[in-house]
Amino acid sequence: MKAVLCRQYGPPETLTLEETESPKATKGKLVIQVKACGVNFPDTLMIQGKYQFKPPFPFSPGGEVAGAVKEVGEGVTHLKTGDAVFALTGWGGFAEEVLADGFKTFPIPQGMDYVTAASLMYTYGTSYHALKDRANLQPGETLLVLGAAGGVGLAAVELGRIMGAKVIAAASSDEKLALCRQTGASETINYNREDLRERIKELTGGSGVDVVYDPVGGNLSEAALRSVSWRGRYLVVGFAAGQIPAIPLNLPLLKGCSVVGVFWGAFAEKQPKDNFKNVQELLRFYQKGEMKPHIQAEYPLEKVPQALTEMMNRQVMGKLVIAP
Repeated sequence: MKAVLCRQYGPPETLTLEETESPKATKGKLVIQVKACGVNFPDTLMIQGKYQFKPPFPFSPGGEVAGAVKEVGEGVTHLKTGDAVFALTGWGGFAEEVLADGFKTFPIPQGMDYVTAASLMYTYGTSYHALKDRANLQPGETLLVLGAAGGVGLAAVELGRIMGAKVIAAASSDEKLALCRQTGASETINYNREDLRERIKELTGGSGVDVVYDPVGGNLSEAALRSVSWRGRYLVVGFAAGQIPAIPLNLPLLKGCSVVGVFWGAFAEKQPKDNFKNVQELLRFYQKGEMKPHIQAEYPLEKVPQALTEMMNRQVMGKLVIAP
């Protein structure tokens, strides 16, 4: 089979497309013929050795896949050969075949295509866990989403709307903010030309926002935390800006607010039953027509380096998908 391999840490252009051996199903696992694989920011960190998980070399990035079951290992009873599935693999997905854990593999519901199925786990899984489990977002509350046109950001905008919140989307261009409005934002902030704190004061009548969803980090984080209302929740989702901010701890004290970490991968690993419940709820949102991933582009395996470069340069609105 063909696979995009990382043989040493480095930028996307160091990845190679090679012929390699097909995986074999083992106990509790299954082999999936990959039809689509989502591109996510953790993929860019993993190939540079900057992510929490460091697979042994050589490895293929790509952590969320959709495809057809090729082979089922002992103990996997809820799926059979030929089933259409989507799975959280962590890595290995930028290939024609991948080995997946049975408990992290789900049947694709009727009417959903492979590309859509490969666009749900990371972005919507992360954002739903953040808003539901970590922030306890309530109808009528105000949600500020930074980096709102990116993969997890746009999912947070959409889910915030579904959950009944008033969503303020903040992004770096009017084009990105237009997409956020289409997805469910009621207000927008262009932080390249507007002062984030002043605009939040204007939009909230000075009361601040109940929840901040921050996958960006960098120099926006302190301004966003200062804009949290009394007993608000600040969600630390990631650091797409490349800089981990230093937060003055007097701010949570003065505001009585919570700074809450969001690590969906660990949640899915440590609380699989809760994660499974969340996935089922997300599928119901999709089947009811309330939720639809925005796919910016589909690329073949040969263009994985290009896709990852676009992700690193924050040129992606919604999702990129690799379709072998």
